[in-house]
Amino acid sequence: MAYKLLDGKDLARRMKEAMKLEIRSMAEEGIVPGLAVVIVGNDPASRIYVNNKKKDCEEVGIRSFEYALPEETSEDQLLGLIDALNQDPAIDGILVQLPIPKHLDEAKVIRRIRHDKDVDAFHPYNTGELMIGRPVFAPCTPAGVMELLKDAGIEVAGKNCVVVGRSNIVGKPMSMLMLHANATVTVCHSKTKDLKEVCRQADILIVAIGKADFITGDYVREGAVVIDVGMNRREDGKLTGDVDFESVSKKASAITPVPGGVGPMTRAMLLKNTIKACNMHKKNKLS
Repeated sequence: MAYKLLDGKDLARRMKEAMKLEIRSMAEEGIVPGLAVVIVGNDPASRIYVNNKKKDCEEVGIRSFEYALPEETSEDQLLGLIDALNQDPAIDGILVQLPIPKHLDEAKVIRRIRHDKDVDAFHPYNTGELMIGRPVFAPCTPAGVMELLKDAGIEVAGKNCVVVGRSNIVGKPMSMLMLHANATVTVCHSKTKDLKEVCRQADILIVAIGKADFITGDYVREGAVVIDVGMNRREDGKLTGDVDFESVSKKASAITPVPGGVGPMTRAMLLKNTIKACNMHKKNKLS
């Protein structure tokens, strides 16, 4: 069957055009959103992500502030920087690029970011608000998936949705957003029995496990929508997702490519959250 390609690159481009106009009109009132990006250590993948985020900010007119800290930075130094950024009125969003070096407590670092500046939406406050269905910010990757489905006119209500992966960053919040959109949700993980059979029940299959080409055509029922959140590098150096595109695309009615599917949407939602935070701060909706 012919499948529809869910092009995140194109949708992110359209969203950024709209954001540019919004920021231009905010600038006329003297309001400019600011995003602080903190990177600790020299992880090459993290450096690429940070550079891309800076480029995105520049493109739409958000001021970005980079804080590159050495690998040996102490927890007190990092928490001290976050405290300063929390108090800085020029900063609307704070993002600490994960992973951070192992001697630093990731949970403590996330909790230290003021929840109204937590544009990644990892703070327990934002996680709790998401849980009860009134998120201030939604985590960028799951929110990007919802935008992709909406833009493609794919109805979620009443559908069977299977989420493969239960991470705090993607799997759990993804299941919550789908639940709030009235899907019937199953979350699978490493202890799920007969994963293949469970996946075959899905109208919408969302995969975020970090295993290259793991989901093949025999996991997917005819006509399912397949969202691949994975980003892995093959031995030949090529990027691939968690879904074997070649075999799955023969059965799917719609599918995301890797790269160019969910990735650009994650970045677009970060910009959207930063603009939202700025509007809340400048209009005194949050102290």
